[in-house]
Amino acid sequence: MIRKVLLSTAAGVMGLALACSKSTPAPTSPSTTSQPETSANADGSTLKASTPAIVSPNGGTQVSDPITLTASKATAKFQDVTLSYQFQVRSGSTVVYDSGIVAGSISGNNVSQTVPGTALNSDTDYTWRVRPMYQTAVGSWSADASFKSPVGAFIRGNEARDPLTIGRTVGEIRGPVQFIAGVGLKLLAHESHVLYRLPQTLEAGEFSMMTLGADEGAHGDKTKVFAMQEGPDEGDITDDDYRMTAELRASSHFQPGATTCRIIVGDGVSHDCSRIQINYDSQRWYFWRFTWRTGSARLEIKLDSENGPTVYNQSVSTGSHPYRPTPHFAYLGTPVGRAGPIDATLPGGTYKNVYIGPNARPAFPQ
Repeated sequence: MIRKVLLSTAAGVMGLALACSKSTPAPTSPSTTSQPETSANADGSTLKASTPAIVSPNGGTQVSDPITLTASKATAKFQDVTLSYQFQVRSGSTVVYDSGIVAGSISGNNVSQTVPGTALNSDTDYTWRVRPMYQTAVGSWSADASFKSPVGAFIRGNEARDPLTIGRTVGEIRGPVQFIAGVGLKLLAHESHVLYRLPQTLEAGEFSMMTLGADEGAHGDKTKVFAMQEGPDEGDITDDDYRMTAELRASSHFQPGATTCRIIVGDGVSHDCSRIQINYDSQRWYFWRFTWRTGSARLEIKLDSENGPTVYNQSVSTGSHPYRPTPHFAYLGTPVGRAGPIDATLPGGTYKNVYIGPNARPAFPQ
């Protein structure tokens, strides 16, 4: 009997020891480095993060320089980490620009990336997309968005396009000028001008642009807004065989605001448009267009845009000789001639959306 009690007591002690040995282990300390979840998603992405939503550009809209792609920021789903991004621009299925891994420019809830102007062709349709990244893990691509690249700046053959709102020009700058971001190029003095050397003569076509601040209050006399002549040098335009000048009389003239044009078509005869006095508003844009063909020429000026109300529209007969300067030089403003600086460029005018050529004027972004 005593032996049975001893055996029972021993068995109880052994059971308690076994029970203690099966107690729950102490929890493992949390990792000091927080990492987002990176197991593969159904689309092959490896980063658990929200997908960026397109902000702009989209819908096939034509953009202006600089080309800036903007989407909503992504966020990692389980940890608070700073994400990077990858932006792609495609032409069809071909990637024409890839940003690689970039931080992007963060503003509020959006992230942006600027595409180099040299990466894309002008006036061309593209699609773009963006995805978040963290170290080697990649998130899901956004939906595709579409846009058309800006009207390009170029000189080729007998045609030139120059928006001037992108901080550069395809022409040659003379004298002091100022690029105003998103606005245009300002000519600061009588000697300031931009030269466009056309590789081929333009016998018939148009020379057009938008101007701001070019008005009769500026210093000068028989000042010019734009001009053309025959090269190969920037000689005295006054009696050049192929002179063309669009003129706006300035404050020193007895008729400030008087507007006219003059063209010589290689026959030694000056052909002048009717002179009309206009009160210009320095705070508003004006569209200037000079057109010519064998037998006639015309100067038009419209207020605010190329479709705005007409403030000047005069033509002149030019005879049977074709206008064919070789080489063909075109100017914003004009070089100083024998009458001196006071009769050269009308200072203070800002120019944008310049077109020279035989075709219909392109639709510049406004």
